[in-house]
Amino acid sequence: MCSMKKAKLLSPQKGYDQYAVYYDQKTAYLDSFEQNKLLPFLGNLNNKKILEVGAGTGRLSSRLAEYGALVTAFDISPEILKVLHKKNKNIATVIGDAESLPFPNNTFDIVTAAFLIVHLKELKYFFNEAYRVLKPSGLLALTNINQKRPPELKAGREKIIIESYYHRPEKIIKELKSLSFSIIKNTFIKDKDVWINQIVIAAK
Repeated sequence: MCSMKKAKLLSPQKGYDQYAVYYDQKTAYLDSFEQNKLLPFLGNLNNKKILEVGAGTGRLSSRLAEYGALVTAFDISPEILKVLHKKNKNIATVIGDAESLPFPNNTFDIVTAAFLIVHLKELKYFFNEAYRVLKPSGLLALTNINQKRPPELKAGREKIIIESYYHRPEKIIKELKSLSFSIIKNTFIKDKDVWINQIVIAAK
């Protein structure tokens, strides 16, 4: 008689530390939620200082750098940033919490956050920090995945679930406006008639 192992629920730091070496297997899947629409919204990236929060193994960071951006990849998981650093040693990596960014005011031209806010229970702390570290008229680019239940991930012999939260699209816009962001774009990626991802560009 074989017993089914139950998936372990882990915090984002512990979950992504454990999943780091497997993360790149999901690149094409993650790309499918954006369909190459996010980066074109950001305009000319040459010499722009960009902070990617929740950078993972550098799926977006590497592309931003290819367009000439000066990228700082920020993530809560040390192990996932080690994978990024091995792949691209020209991208600066910083470990930390999205709700307390260790950067001075008015530092970055753009802050990106793809697949980050699904792991944040309260959005206002990160949004406030993003606003603070952006230069005047700087852009915050984020995605909001339509995920009501977090998926089981296979990390070697173990199954894990990384703690996640569902955010309604109108809540994202309301929170950003309450912190004085101006909404530049609010667009949806759809699969048939169902939205799978919300892409928002907001200006300080």
